[in-house]
Amino acid sequence: MTLSPELDLIAKIEEPKVFSVTELSVALKNTLEQSFGYVRIKGEISGLKLHTSGHLYFSLKDKDSVLDAICWRGTLSKFSLTPSDGMDVICQGRITTYGARSKYQIIVDHMEVAGIGELLALLEARKKKLAEEGLFDPSRKKKLPFLPTTIGIITSPTGAVIEDILHRLKERFPLHVLLWPVTVQGENAAHEVTQAIIGFNGLLSKPDLLIVARGGGSLEDLWAFNEECVVRAAAQSEIPLISAIGHETDTTLLDYVADRRAPTPTAAAEMAVPVLKDLLEILHTTLYRLRNGILKTLRHAEVLLQSHSRGLISPQRLLENKQQLLDDYLERLGVSLENKKTSSQNRLTFLTHRLSQISVGKLQQTRFRELSLLLESYSYTKTLERGFVLIKTERGEPLTSALKLHSQDTVLLQFFDGTKKVEVMD
Repeated sequence: MTLSPELDLIAKIEEPKVFSVTELSVALKNTLEQSFGYVRIKGEISGLKLHTSGHLYFSLKDKDSVLDAICWRGTLSKFSLTPSDGMDVICQGRITTYGARSKYQIIVDHMEVAGIGELLALLEARKKKLAEEGLFDPSRKKKLPFLPTTIGIITSPTGAVIEDILHRLKERFPLHVLLWPVTVQGENAAHEVTQAIIGFNGLLSKPDLLIVARGGGSLEDLWAFNEECVVRAAAQSEIPLISAIGHETDTTLLDYVADRRAPTPTAAAEMAVPVLKDLLEILHTTLYRLRNGILKTLRHAEVLLQSHSRGLISPQRLLENKQQLLDDYLERLGVSLENKKTSSQNRLTFLTHRLSQISVGKLQQTRFRELSLLLESYSYTKTLERGFVLIKTERGEPLTSALKLHSQDTVLLQFFDGTKKVEVMD
């Protein structure tokens, strides 16, 4: 093992050199980094703490020892797994020291689960957690469109997967395809697939259907499609999504949350679109049956019309009967109007004569009252009321001249309220 120049110097000097704390800390740091450099360490995660800065602090431990570890925020976002306490992992990074606390530690830039057993346990725990949240409920799954006009495909731009999908789509039902290229394995795979799903859903002209696909592989190879970020993005997708990951025997958490799971990428293409030739054949058959059905219905209606028409009265004859009935009504109406006119005229004449009689009678009564009043005004009794006296003979004859009276004649003086006898004196 090669020592740093500073420690070399210490060994050669008979009397130890006096270092400052910082100088010794730097010397140890340089020695440690130069001696170990980049290492891979297996251990169990303990004391996991996500700082508000976004950096992850934890310890790696085995049966006898503990090593502090740090994962910077920018590196953590690229991990294909989510670290948790108790997880056995293999971390890759560089050994360094933290002089402020006299500690040595590893700066982790890559992390993977240690062993298939640990991966399976992690997968099962994550599956249970997401299922309890309801992400796998059948009621959440959306129906695939019958005839999509555009399909979005999320997969590697190279390799057999995209070729198989495009070939099968072209065979069955050629349509517009949008490819969002991603890496389907490794540290960045989960992040890229997540961003692709979110990106397709954010387009103004969204595709009608999404297919997430990759070929077969080991559990480690397919691990990106078990990550929570991918599963949650698929669950939140407004666009129906088909999962086509690996072979038929391969299963990922994306398969549980997807609206449909295809055993292979080729099968996903078959689920996505029907066969154009079959549709055309069905269409021709349906049109043929529809045409025959319409013709049969029309023929039946024609026969039924002819059958009913034989029992119907001729419209011309029915019209003639109605015309004759109308003429009869018009004639009867004319006679009735003429009779009504004559009756009305007679009644009018009678009423006119009667009115004339009544008018004459009324006039006579009025004239009689006027004459009566006039006669009454000329009556001598009215004059007597004003102080005059009517002189009569004993026989009741009026005396109008003094020459007709003689001495000792008896006369009657009629006042308005009675009569008195008087004797005439010379």
